[in-house]
Amino acid sequence: MNLPNMLTILRFVLIPVYIVVFAGGERMIPAFVVIVAAGVTDVLDGYIARKRGQITTVGAMLDPLADKLMLGTVILSLLLTDHIPLAAAILMFVRDLGMIAGSAVFHFSGRKTVPANWMGKLTTVLLYFAILFIFFEASFARTYLWCVVVFSFVTSIMYMIKIFAINRDQEGNGVVPFDSNQDKQAGPTGSTREL
Repeated sequence: MNLPNMLTILRFVLIPVYIVVFAGGERMIPAFVVIVAAGVTDVLDGYIARKRGQITTVGAMLDPLADKLMLGTVILSLLLTDHIPLAAAILMFVRDLGMIAGSAVFHFSGRKTVPANWMGKLTTVLLYFAILFIFFEASFARTYLWCVVVFSFVTSIMYMIKIFAINRDQEGNGVVPFDSNQDKQAGPTGSTREL
């Protein structure tokens, strides 16, 4: 197992750590430190994987899953403590589940996916800021969160349009979809790390 994948696994480990810290009472700052640590591993694993040419199929699948589970856990904890509205939480869960399901369908059908674009990365950064504002009870936190939710749906739609366009062009040119099981080591242009 290479270093980027180990950092991804560490992010999975941080999920129960966050739950324990958050459930311990009024420990918002320590809980947020755990979230920051998870965010740092997310940045590092992607950077190291690209820098060292260690982007793998396993990493491409586990990395976004770790992100979604971590952020999903945080969102659920904030919902249960009345820090965020139910409607916003539902929309975020629907969006994430849709992205996971869509990526899985394209991957297992042997079709091409694309790396996360800058708008997808920006969405994640904006969401972390939303969590920061919520944790420290900023007056504009909920309004900002709703802006991020809307932006996340825009980026998701743009991402799926791009994937459909790439696969349509390939099929139009007579390119047969690749077999995702043929190569266990995905190339830098053939993997999706995170959205």
